[in-house]
Amino acid sequence: MNTKKRKILFSTAVLFILFSIKTSFAQNDTLFLKNSDIIVGELKSLKQSVATFETDYSDSDFKIDWDEVQNIRTTTEFLLTSSSGRRYSGHLEPSSKDTVHVIENDSILVETSIENIVYLRKIDSDFWSKVDASVSFGYNFTKANDLSQYSMRSYLGYREKRWLASTRYNQIISTQSDVSETQRLDANLIYNRFLKKNWFILGEVNWLSNTAQNIDLRTVSKIGLGKYIIQTNSLYWGLQAGVSFNNESFNVEGEASNNNSAEAFLGTEANLYDIGDFSLLSRVVVYPSLTESDRWRTDFNLDVNYDLPLDFFINVGLSLNYDSQPVQGGTETDYIFQTTFGWSL
Repeated sequence: MNTKKRKILFSTAVLFILFSIKTSFAQNDTLFLKNSDIIVGELKSLKQSVATFETDYSDSDFKIDWDEVQNIRTTTEFLLTSSSGRRYSGHLEPSSKDTVHVIENDSILVETSIENIVYLRKIDSDFWSKVDASVSFGYNFTKANDLSQYSMRSYLGYREKRWLASTRYNQIISTQSDVSETQRLDANLIYNRFLKKNWFILGEVNWLSNTAQNIDLRTVSKIGLGKYIIQTNSLYWGLQAGVSFNNESFNVEGEASNNNSAEAFLGTEANLYDIGDFSLLSRVVVYPSLTESDRWRTDFNLDVNYDLPLDFFINVGLSLNYDSQPVQGGTETDYIFQTTFGWSL
């Protein structure tokens, strides 16, 4: 064999070895599906019953319903949350037909069924893999009365192993010829510290500005305790309770006024996300006043999303506020419907 042929064979062997090494590192996770298919690649995450999976032979990530997965094997470590609220760190190895071992440092931490796994994220994931975000906009115009209406709904969340921080910002502005502008703004900042057995500590600040109820700004600071009653791959439902401090500013007959009060609160939140391309998030919180006789308030929110290709979506949202003792010039109840088009990360 001459020197030229040896060089060609040597180069081919080197390329083959490099390709094999690349493939072995890139394709390190395996999904075993119930239809007997096997997918090899990189598992990025599991959340809301959808696994995001990347392979070398596809330009875009696969979105796989977790209900279709029979078993899984990973070589990298994941943060795992079970339906019971327990959290583990380790890689996954099949232990039977539909159960896996969570293994850390060659020790088996737990054996769990596939259906009991509700969340997975790589331990060494970058910042953006821990972020959930969405923003949507809407616009309506009625020529008959020259009415324009602008809507915005947004969400940003960041999740670590033991805590979750999130914020929401929703606003609607209506303008009309010869009529004063009306607007409504509600926003919040939430911190959840996860405890054992699906309990969590809640810290939250809410802001509301509402023309219909004559509220320049209402700031509600809350601290309490919550528990996820149900947490599965199709829904979660939780309860929360605690105390809050309510600071309100109004404008009554051209004069600014303020009101401070202490309240208790009791709330519930449900998220249903295994209904095809639809997902539903509903939340209601009741605030009985501790310092004002016979006053109580209620906040209610409902969001229905329909998923479109490329992470776009259509949202229909309802927000409602009730106050049994509104300020002078304000109404007891105010609510809005919003239809928006948006994109999620």
